[in-house]
This record gives sequence, C-alpha cells and structure tokens, in this order.
Amino acid sequence: MKLATLKNHTRDGCLVVVSRDLLRCAAVPGIAPTLQAALDDWDACAPALQRAYVELNAGTLNGIRPFDARECHSPLPRAYQWADGSAYLNHVELVRRARNSEVPASFLTDPLMYQGGSDRFIGPRDPIIADREDWGIDMEAEIAVVTGDVPMGIGPAEAGAQIRLVMLVNDVSLRGLIPNELAKGFGFFQSKPASAFSPVAVTPDELGSAWQDSTLHLPLRVELNGKQFGRPNAGIDMTFNFAQLIAHAARTRELGAGSIVGSGTISNKQGSLHGSSIDNGGVGYCCIAEVRMYETIETGKPITPFMRFGDRVRISMLDEHNADIFGVIDQTVVRRQGTE
Repeated sequence: MKLATLKNHTRDGCLVVVSRDLLRCAAVPGIAPTLQAALDDWDACAPALQRAYVELNAGTLNGIRPFDARECHSPLPRAYQWADGSAYLNHVELVRRARNSEVPASFLTDPLMYQGGSDRFIGPRDPIIADREDWGIDMEAEIAVVTGDVPMGIGPAEAGAQIRLVMLVNDVSLRGLIPNELAKGFGFFQSKPASAFSPVAVTPDELGSAWQDSTLHLPLRVELNGKQFGRPNAGIDMTFNFAQLIAHAARTRELGAGSIVGSGTISNKQGSLHGSSIDNGGVGYCCIAEVRMYETIETGKPITPFMRFGDRVRISMLDEHNADIFGVIDQTVVRRQGTE
C-alpha cells in the first residue's frame, strides 16, 4: 500500500492512503490520524489500512479526493530517529581518493552511520533554504526505510522483517561546512540541514520483485535544472543492505517504531569522469560532490559548482512499467529571508 501525510494545522499532519497510480487519496481517521500513530499500532492498523487501500484503488472508499503532492509533508513530518548510513562504498572511496586517503578495511564490514536531525523534516515540494551559496549546497538522493519496534542486538536475518515502509530522501549537505565540523571529531550538525522525503511511503510488498534481500533494485532518477543528472541503480554496489543497516543501528539500543534508516548517497562504480556522466553513457550521480571528485582526480581541481539560489532538483523512481512509485521530490534552493 501507499501512504502519505497531508499538511494541516498540526505538526504531524493528516495520514492518507494513496492510490497506486498516485492520483487519488483518502484520509482514514478511523484507523489512524497520523502515520506515527499507525506505526505505533502497526499490527492492528496495517490490515485495516490495506483494506482501505484496496477499496481506494477500486473507487469504493469513502472520502476519495485528488492527490496533490504539493499538499504533502514528508510522510513522517518528524521522527523519533533518523539514522543515515553510507552503504555505497563507491561514494566513500571517491571522497577519500579525492583527498588522497585510503578507505579503511573495516568499512567493508562495519557500516558508516550518523544520527541526523529528526525533530522537523520538510515537505517534498518545500524549498531548500540557505543563507549563503558558499556553504556548498548539495543534494544527496537516497533510499530510506521506516522501521517498527526493533529490539537491541537484533541480527540482520531478523531485522529485515522490521521494515514497514520504503521512501526516497533528499539528504541535503552543506559541503563547505563539513570539513570544520568533522575536524572537531564530533560529527555533522550545522552541515546537515532538514531532509525532505518523497510524497509517498510504500510497503515493501508494493515494490514486487524490485525489493529483494532488503534492497531496492531500481534506478534512482535525479534531475538538476531540468537536465538528467543521475540514474544509478539502488540495487547495485550496495555494500550493506537495509537489514544490515538496521542491525547495526540497533546493536546497542532499541529502535522505536517510526525510526528512519537511510542508505546514504546511491552510487554505482564507473570507469572515469568522461564515462560516468549520463551524457557520456554512464549512470551519472546522486550528488554534486561525486562529479567534483571525478574532476579533482582527473584534472586536479573541481569544476562543477554546487547548487546556487534558484537551482532546482527533482528526485524520483519509476517501476518496471515506467510508473511513478513514490511521487517526486521537487525542490528549489532559496535564500533565507533577511539574509540578503
């Protein structure tokens, strides 16, 4: 089934069931007023939501209305946990190679992960707000999953069963602020502003054969200023699947229902700068930093600029029949009012 949250006068919005073709939706207050409420009582709510989903697709559910992604918040407007991994080691290798640093052997067996801000996400059509362009504004297109209650010490074999929903995410990074923060040895904070998630979150069964081994095997599509920027396959070169990432996050703590775990920037291995872009027959990139890494490695310096005010990024994923699965993250970079 497909679920979304419409903006209203409350912080957590209104849960709606969305039709498979993303054209219609209906609120289901008799089942759960918000997505978090549904996740808190998933065993009882999920069957009722599934029945509503079947009726919605058949056109027999009460309260059907057109679905408009512009009215959406992120499926979870706020969450108890946002743990973002870096499961595509090609991305990590490029970052380190650009600064002449080797990837430690432990990265092949122990996932990278940081705890992001989850008290307030922004909607999939909300602007990316920044004070200055020299902060190095960059998109990071990823996949994320939402969990149920995950016990401490769970193994990967059991962790996959705790995946309730799958969605897309734009995990914005301010590249110019990252070096000073990491130099302090205490992780990201100011360099990671609010993330935006896809209009719709879907249950894994909705993905059919594209969902295998807790991995989504479809290309993630990224457009920058109306031009194709990336379409790497999320099922290729993923060193750690979502079951492994969840088990890693739960090694020393329980995860509450509604925890979000991210894949990190989708990245496929490619031969060179001249063969990696879509224009040159490659699969492109999910963040600007990667193309700048190729440029640094091959020409000695980065050339492609980070995002500027007015730039627009679109992130989406199509199924095997070219139908939109999650709706589109569509954001424009905007200067914060009062900083001009």
